[in-house]
Amino acid sequence: MFSTNTYASRRAKLKNQVSNGLLLFLGNEESGMNYTDNTYHFRQDSTFLYYFGLDKVGLAAIIDADSGEEWIVGDEITMDDVIWAGPQPTLQEQAGRVGVAKTLPKSALEATLKGALSAGRAVHFLPPYRPEHTLKLHHWTGWSLAEIPQKASMAFIMAVINQRSYKTDHEIIEMDKAVNISGQMHLNAIRATRMGKYEYEVVGTVHGTARSGGGDLAYPIILSVDGQTLHNHYHGNRLESGRLVLGDFGAETATYYAGDITRTWPVDKTFTEKQKEIYQIVLDANMNVINALRPGVKYLDCHLISWRTVTEGLKNLGLLEGDVDEMVALGVPALFMPHGVGHMIGMDVHDMENLGENYIGYREGLERSNLLGLKSLRLAKELEVGFALTIEPGTYFIPELIQLWESQGKFKEFIKYDKLKSYFDFGGVRIEDNYVITADGAKLIGEPIPKTIAEIEGLRC
Repeated sequence: MFSTNTYASRRAKLKNQVSNGLLLFLGNEESGMNYTDNTYHFRQDSTFLYYFGLDKVGLAAIIDADSGEEWIVGDEITMDDVIWAGPQPTLQEQAGRVGVAKTLPKSALEATLKGALSAGRAVHFLPPYRPEHTLKLHHWTGWSLAEIPQKASMAFIMAVINQRSYKTDHEIIEMDKAVNISGQMHLNAIRATRMGKYEYEVVGTVHGTARSGGGDLAYPIILSVDGQTLHNHYHGNRLESGRLVLGDFGAETATYYAGDITRTWPVDKTFTEKQKEIYQIVLDANMNVINALRPGVKYLDCHLISWRTVTEGLKNLGLLEGDVDEMVALGVPALFMPHGVGHMIGMDVHDMENLGENYIGYREGLERSNLLGLKSLRLAKELEVGFALTIEPGTYFIPELIQLWESQGKFKEFIKYDKLKSYFDFGGVRIEDNYVITADGAKLIGEPIPKTIAEIEGLRC
């Protein structure tokens, strides 16, 4: 947890932006995995943590924006709770730790919200991402289930985004920790890779490293020789000579800040020449985007820098032909990089995504494209000091997508489909780092993690 003053200050700023009505914060409950008492790993809601810092099951909070009053909502522990979970601080003690003077039992929450609504007051809440929250809001307000998402408060959404988008020095310290643990996860994975092992054996090393860092995973591990599958959570392949391993994983600290790092390495001790060619293209794209980072630059333009670098590199290899500018404008490189070049990161690995990607990554006058690759770009607007983000260009050879485009004759004047067939078993390469925007450019979050060809091969010895 941060200091009491940190949470109080965050709430004070929020009240300045949403000046009327009740603001409702729903903390998370435990969720049964296959029966009620066998639960998934508990993860508190990030916005609740940001403003109230309490990592406890079953809490909520209310801020009265008119009076300035604040309440932590929850129930006191019972003797059964003590028997099964040990002694716990009282609700009042928990509230005091984060500078909240008042508490409210859960049983009073429904009447409080209905009373406000019947008095014509606004009840502000954020878009629910868990079904039980939608059901609770339906029960408390009387609105239909279909209405609940539309009733989420735009003023509340934008106020939260306007605070959480700008990382403080204290937050960056936590993110440094997350990335440093993430880096160790990658170093251990690269060193643990051996021909004949299975992916799940390396995954075990990765998860153990995250846990030994005092936190856990920021998101499910991607580690696969089938790197052309972008979100591949299957770990049953055997590691064989000639294959590349793409590892996309990161740690979450005990304070719930995330790292999001990707590295690609050979199963063998060294890259093949073909692997080196593609890897260097992606590394060049990674570095070209990093060199472009500064306040005022649209991240959409950074995405296009990555596409241009990939297009130029593949043209030099004879896999593409034609004018690079024209190919980028038409979206030809989406065949090889069908995702965005990065996103915001913080307490969520895709920071605040539950509030709406377009509210976070776009602005009025900057509309999201429906073009393959660009439609998956989560951050496009101008960068500002304090934004923390990922830089993650890649190049992938997806046989099914290549065959589809070829059958459609798509961009046949640019794409050398006959030459791409020899890459059908290649997989993919992605290289990802985390940066924070500063007044004069950008700063790497955490310590540098090896990523040049020589550095990666040095770890494989």
